[in-house]
Amino acid sequence: MSDSSAPDAAGLIDRLRLIEEQPLETRAAAYAAVHEELARRLESAPNDSASAS
Repeated sequence: MSDSSAPDAAGLIDRLRLIEEQPLETRAAAYAAVHEELARRLESAPNDSASAS
């Protein structure tokens, strides 16, 4: 993990801890929101297809 992603990882861990403390219905919606956000970030990341070959 690079130094630039360390704050993001720490923030995600804190966010997940807060979600775990919520009631089940709220937790499910919060996890869905985290999933959507991470999927958007992954899809917008640079794609280095040259190294995949």
